[in-house]
Amino acid sequence: MVCIDIVHGGRMAKARMIWLDGLRLLAGVSMVGLHATSDAQGLPWVDYDVSDRWGPLFIRTVLYVARTELFLIISLFLLLLSLDKRPRGYQATIAEQARRLLVPFVFWTVFFAFYNLIKANAFQYGPWAVTQLMTPRVWLEYLLLGTSKYHMHFLPTLFGLILFYPLFLLAKSKPWLGVLVLAALVCKREIDGFIWANYYDSDALAWALRATKIVTYCGYGMVAGAAVSLWQNGFQGQRLFLACAVVGCGLFAIKIHAMALTAHSGAWPFQYTPGYWADFLMPAVLFLGVMAVSAARWPSVLSRLAPYSFGIYLCHPIFLDLAEIGLRDVAWSPTAIVVTKIAFAVVLTSILVRALSRSAVLGWTVGLGPLPRMTFLKTKGANQC
Repeated sequence: MVCIDIVHGGRMAKARMIWLDGLRLLAGVSMVGLHATSDAQGLPWVDYDVSDRWGPLFIRTVLYVARTELFLIISLFLLLLSLDKRPRGYQATIAEQARRLLVPFVFWTVFFAFYNLIKANAFQYGPWAVTQLMTPRVWLEYLLLGTSKYHMHFLPTLFGLILFYPLFLLAKSKPWLGVLVLAALVCKREIDGFIWANYYDSDALAWALRATKIVTYCGYGMVAGAAVSLWQNGFQGQRLFLACAVVGCGLFAIKIHAMALTAHSGAWPFQYTPGYWADFLMPAVLFLGVMAVSAARWPSVLSRLAPYSFGIYLCHPIFLDLAEIGLRDVAWSPTAIVVTKIAFAVVLTSILVRALSRSAVLGWTVGLGPLPRMTFLKTKGANQC
């Protein structure tokens, strides 16, 4: 449960932030659907007719309103709130976050590095996968960039952002700084284009892209800081919701157009500039829009399920890989394959995370148990909310 002392509308209250729990759960489950909506090669069903692509691409378009960037905003929002509740210095904060994020990250990095061999052997690229495991440079990228699996980049990226959290505190006192996310995204697109054009065949490509991502994603940190200011000092929820609804509908319309481009071309529309803005602005708009209706009656079940969202995010590729192996020779439509993959992965991942959460030994791997004792990263109050 997300529960924290907050100042809202000038009053101190012990608030159960069910709206934020709902966003956490949405972000976790949407990642399962997102990764299930491409084919086994991560492509938009290029081996099928255009008419067969519409179903999975529409599901992807709907689920892609909650990207990993939503997780980043949520995490930074909670960190900035917690600094008000429990003030601590920069060193203590970074050490605490290192324990919470990087210890599970190392566990799952090693796990997926070897687990990948199952899918690699099933799809006839096992020797290449084994070679990867014996290459020091690959392990360096696994541990610093999170490349052991397609979703593992989130944790080192979030930790990199947290290093800049004092910058985000500026947006608490000057919430208008949240609009800097626009400038940051402009910089990201321009710098990424330069890097891809000039370093495509370079070993430095992945490192340059990640450094750019972390620095420019500080724009999301400014959004989180501005959101904390609005939350603590009161805001016009109806006006904010109306603004987010209008902007969100416009962005979603652009995403639908991008979906059509993908269906007809059989390639992801990376060069479609409006689609870029729709993808990267939607998480911020969604967060602010849901916050605007935080006073609504939210079902309490969201708070009971939300703690599993982190584990669902971390573990879902285990079952997506198994689903892709089991479905690789079936003569189903892409839509049927996608729905089956999502249902299989969500159900079995939830069962696994629930089981891990009950384990006194492995609960920490999904953020639901005490971390192993590591004195060099231990800080006072590190296990408190």
